[in-house]
Amino acid sequence: MADLKGKTVIITGAGRAVLKDGRCGSIGYGIATAFAKEGANLVITGRNVKKLEDAKEELERLYGVKVLCVQADVSKENDNETAVKNVVQKTVEAFGRIDALINNAQASASGVTLADHTLEQFDLAVYSGLYASYLYMKFCYPYLKESKGTVINFASGAGLFGNYGQCAYAAAKEGIRGLSRVAATEWGKDGINVNVICPLAWTAQLENFQLAYPEAFKANVKMPPIGHYGDSELEIGRVCVQLTSSDFKYMSGETITLEGGMGLRP
Repeated sequence: MADLKGKTVIITGAGRAVLKDGRCGSIGYGIATAFAKEGANLVITGRNVKKLEDAKEELERLYGVKVLCVQADVSKENDNETAVKNVVQKTVEAFGRIDALINNAQASASGVTLADHTLEQFDLAVYSGLYASYLYMKFCYPYLKESKGTVINFASGAGLFGNYGQCAYAAAKEGIRGLSRVAATEWGKDGINVNVICPLAWTAQLENFQLAYPEAFKANVKMPPIGHYGDSELEIGRVCVQLTSSDFKYMSGETITLEGGMGLRP
């Protein structure tokens, strides 16, 4: 357990989603739930206001925490610096501090081969993932320096292993890994912890990927040796909570691969 009462955590892409069996269906919402159980103040962002509001209602009702929803969409068409600055400003106005930044949001056109990928599809992945992570880190930095806080970014096995049909997604995720390593080097002196998680969790998005692109799913998504896919809250979310605690500060700069609950440091 890590008592995080009074701490403030920003989680991007944290709208509520559920699986067909009713369990938590998004990594962002699973992370938010794990932090809510520790009493943290939450700032959740995403494109879909209804999903954010649903997440806020459930988290506040079940765990008695304060949740701020801020709609934000980092994309080629938007004024992205203004959008991210707005999230950071509203966070500080509401809670006075930022202790952790979880860059989870990512959109992509998975299942499309490199030769068939359009520039628009490539932009979708790079803006929503790489550019968003960069901007949130940049504008949260002064507050993370003050709190000696934590950054957790999300990469993927798609980049590590070169998954079929995921060129833009893989490129964005590998960019995030490089960005994170630089931040760990530059911000270590400020006491800021920076890590990358490469998760394999069963989510509503993965369910939809299986339905829409069964061949690409079969080629890329393998059952982990432990025999189950990671749980968004109990495994992915709990690792985020642990990395935010002072006991794990020494791990800055690590890449953590999560497959069915197994945490590995390559």
